[in-house]
Amino acid sequence: MGTFKIEGGHQLKGSIQPQGAKNEALQILCAVLLTPELVTINNIPDIIDVNKLINLLRKLGVKVEKISKGSYTFQADEVDLDYLESDAFKVDGRGLRGSIMIVGPLLARFGKGYIPKPGGDKIGRRRLDTHFEGLINLGAKFKYSKEDQFYGVEAEYLTGTYMLLEEASVTGTANIVMAAVLARGTTTIYNAACEPYLQQLCKMLNRMGAKISGVGSNMLIIEGVEVLGGTEHRMLPDMIEIGSWIGLAAMTKSELTISNVSWNDLGVIPSVFRKLGITVEKQGDDIHIPAHTNGYEIQSYIDGSILTISDAPWPGFTPDLLSIILVVATQARGSVLIHQKMFESRLFFVDKLIDMGAKIILCDPHRATVIGHDFKSTLKATTMTSPDIRAGVSLLIAALSAKGTSTIQNIEQIDRGYENIDERLRAIGAKIERVE
Repeated sequence: MGTFKIEGGHQLKGSIQPQGAKNEALQILCAVLLTPELVTINNIPDIIDVNKLINLLRKLGVKVEKISKGSYTFQADEVDLDYLESDAFKVDGRGLRGSIMIVGPLLARFGKGYIPKPGGDKIGRRRLDTHFEGLINLGAKFKYSKEDQFYGVEAEYLTGTYMLLEEASVTGTANIVMAAVLARGTTTIYNAACEPYLQQLCKMLNRMGAKISGVGSNMLIIEGVEVLGGTEHRMLPDMIEIGSWIGLAAMTKSELTISNVSWNDLGVIPSVFRKLGITVEKQGDDIHIPAHTNGYEIQSYIDGSILTISDAPWPGFTPDLLSIILVVATQARGSVLIHQKMFESRLFFVDKLIDMGAKIILCDPHRATVIGHDFKSTLKATTMTSPDIRAGVSLLIAALSAKGTSTIQNIEQIDRGYENIDERLRAIGAKIERVE
């Protein structure tokens, strides 16, 4: 297992470019299975989760060729369906949460899709019901082996229908959309996820010949087509990484510029950081964070009550950034209630922050009250373990602001979502070392 050694307390300075969006990549890469023609994808992040999915596609028989850094071509003209029922697939598919999204495209194009129960972050239950209920609505027969924890759906053909999703699951919506584009007739998906990465998927599918309307809303109407063709696609910058760098700049009192952020796709992210008192300046398509030498002050509501920041489906605030918000609040002036509604285990990393001297009251698995230090007392260096991608980066930000040298173990969790993070941080002045 790898370890980061971090010497905290240093101001950073410079410009940092966000990687391609991890959560978009996992959807887009699965969509290459929908056509036998060549698909070119640009701005793919070089991270563990994405590389695992690319390797899974290779084992499925997809021809993968790297053109340049972040750019690949994919051609699924000789898919090996026997691999889906092999013992090797049962191992490979478990290693990645995003592997669930190969099921919809495989079902639509080949009449069957299988997946072992996927792994991923230890942040609480993440049900697969939305995925499979949607595919069943389209006419698929569902199979499940409890002994192997192996799921399957099969259908001679899929038929369009109306469905109201129980939850606005992003990956669930993506899976259903990818199945519905090749179904017979019209599919209406109400309470669909509508975040920018799902919009990107729909736009890519339309360029391939799909007929999807309502993109960007919570009602998608899909007229099925017989075949899809090739296309070229470029991924958005990763909004979670952008939020991470905003938080890092504030906590280390650093002046940072985050380049090419695609402002129009950031939603409420800038305004939520502004509620913590952080100055987020728009400079063209860049974000500039000035050095907060005098700290930052949390806003209250109009009636003076304590600010609450909670997650919600898009266009609400993404749950992936609540961990960052919580860490940033530890050095603010004032107090804030963090309410994590969507995952019941995501706040359990706060005990590490409390060990570092943060004032946090964990009310229950979903809520934590943070009383900011206003930089009058710095966090103290410590040894900690990264439990998941986002908590890992939050602890890394805490360590970079802390006094002394901290150690973060299990950094593979961070590498799952952040490309060469230590090299990129060193380029802006961070004292961070990777120890294998």
